[in-house]
Amino acid sequence: MGRHREPGSRDPHVTGARSAAAHVLVRVAKDGAFAAAALEAELARAVQLDARDRALATELVYGTLRVAPWLDAQIARFAPRGLAKVDERALSHLRLAAYQLFFTRVPPFAAVSEAVDAVRAARGERVASFANAVLRKVAGRAAAATETDRAEAVVSSAPAWLRAALERALSPDEARAFLASGAEPPPVALRVERAPERGPWLGRLRVAAPDAAFDPGRVSPLAILARGAGRPQGLPGYTDGAWSIQEEGSQTAALAVGVRAGETVLDACAGRGNKTAVLARRAGDRGAVDACDATPSKLDRLAAELARLGLHARRVFGVDWTRGSGEVTALYDRVLVDAPCTGVGTLRRRPDLALRRKDEDLAAMARTQLAIARGAAAHVRAGGSLTYVVCSVLREEAEEVVAGLLAELPEFAPSPFDAPEARAIAGDATSFRLLPQVHGTDGYFVARLVRKLEQSERAD
Repeated sequence: MGRHREPGSRDPHVTGARSAAAHVLVRVAKDGAFAAAALEAELARAVQLDARDRALATELVYGTLRVAPWLDAQIARFAPRGLAKVDERALSHLRLAAYQLFFTRVPPFAAVSEAVDAVRAARGERVASFANAVLRKVAGRAAAATETDRAEAVVSSAPAWLRAALERALSPDEARAFLASGAEPPPVALRVERAPERGPWLGRLRVAAPDAAFDPGRVSPLAILARGAGRPQGLPGYTDGAWSIQEEGSQTAALAVGVRAGETVLDACAGRGNKTAVLARRAGDRGAVDACDATPSKLDRLAAELARLGLHARRVFGVDWTRGSGEVTALYDRVLVDAPCTGVGTLRRRPDLALRRKDEDLAAMARTQLAIARGAAAHVRAGGSLTYVVCSVLREEAEEVVAGLLAELPEFAPSPFDAPEARAIAGDATSFRLLPQVHGTDGYFVARLVRKLEQSERAD
């Protein structure tokens, strides 16, 4: 939300992007759709939008959702009867216009006029007149807003329970910095298969998309950060399996497992296979990776993604770890538990999560995370390691889950990381956080535990 757009009156780029964004916001408000999925579907349909349009539509959707409570408060100042009776379709257009007024350089008359036209088409002349009167007053207030006001909008829009949980996990200042880090749209992260390939691919991508920006990642040696490149699947190298799309923090969490060639690895919550691919590449042909997930459709996508990269999982299991190990019977050198979580660490790219989650979700998630980690830990061989990962930075899903697991399983002990990518961040510590304001990634918690050797094994 850096106010970097300077379009003219009724700029067709803004009009097209605004229309796409409005459709997504209405779907989120009326149907409870997830913003990321709704935006992906809308952009797939809107083939006329170029890379600039798509980037702006993405910014408008995520920016509006990120500060929606604050925007509602600004709009409500000038709605004598409040917003309770304003239907979600009209309110979505009001929010989008208010976001443009406060956080972009779209000319005020254009932002107001397009919103009023959209409300008129959806709800008729009477509601359009209401929207026009309200937005003209909002425009006046936006003209006097400062950067401090805009930064505060991001922080104050987070639910009170989330702000309190972040302060417990970090500190009051770091909690504010974490929330404020969502003010700018994050880059799209690409992952090359091997670190030496990053430099050559940076050069090729810069030539292929000269108007975009491609930079090396900060914490993953495999990461390339793309801005303004449009749909990344259209860039050279993707269809050939030279690189994948994976957020940089996710890459780093997979590298932190420390897999070495020839080892056997269990990816206990593999999802769609991004981390599985990193593990399989590191294990090599002499090693083996088994992948598990409770959702069959995710395992189907995992198999397709590995095939695109010329990789494979030795075995794929449908497992709900809260109910047992299913068909998993082996012991492994390394086990990754990338547990389901509140997703707080991904708020900068999924801001609607903050509006969906509740305080009570923390306790429920923690119970699930502990059950999954407990089940997967039974498959770590003596001397092997378990790496626990969540895309959250909250203590309840991080240190407290690890403490609960250690209390139940005294045969495990915290251990420093043996992966150089993790040691560069954690040093000799046994866990670390990735934070957007520090590392430029989504927020993650990563911890490493090792199963102790029996006395006879130590003697050997």
